[in-house]
Amino acid sequence: MPGKHNGNGDRARQSVAQEAARLIVEHGIRDFRVAKTKAAERLGISGRGSLPGNAEIELAVSDHLSLFGGDSHANHLGQLREAALSAMDMLAEFSPRLVGPVLQGTADHNSAVNLHVFTDSPESVAMELHARGYDCRAYERRLKISRGKGAKPESFAGYEFRLEHAAVQATVFPVDGIRQAPISPIDGKPMKRANRKAVAELIRHCERSEAI
Repeated sequence: MPGKHNGNGDRARQSVAQEAARLIVEHGIRDFRVAKTKAAERLGISGRGSLPGNAEIELAVSDHLSLFGGDSHANHLGQLREAALSAMDMLAEFSPRLVGPVLQGTADHNSAVNLHVFTDSPESVAMELHARGYDCRAYERRLKISRGKGAKPESFAGYEFRLEHAAVQATVFPVDGIRQAPISPIDGKPMKRANRKAVAELIRHCERSEAI
């Protein structure tokens, strides 16, 4: 049975972040809050100050994948980015942008390719997928658009489908939503978005690095 910690200090936070990262990568837990709560329980750590922030957990996930993933992680990440390019080509009329773990490099075998697409008619995305022979599942995602103290999450429609053995989630924003990215639950800043050109360059850069 794990020993009790006093719940203070950077060491406790780091231990929780590392265990949360393991749970995220190995058990597919997507919610950072759930992951760090479970990690703290497993380690017998208590105290609010001992719980790491989401940015600390994301860094721990990156470290975990670098340490234990090796070539397997790099190859899988490359495959997901290639799938993202294919999906972006297929949904080109909706000005797709890649976001999330596949862009950040923290994707694992449980991660989906996350796209933001833009149209004032969400149903048109589903119609395009169906026209191309893809079955899709509708979902709803709640995201904050501004960082104001009173800002509340808004609901956005989305569609999930399979492409090249990868799950792709396309969340639909209004056309003018391309000007302002939603707030990341990781660091509280606007989400990083990448267009097709940027994703293709990212893939080329990684391929050049691996060849060296």
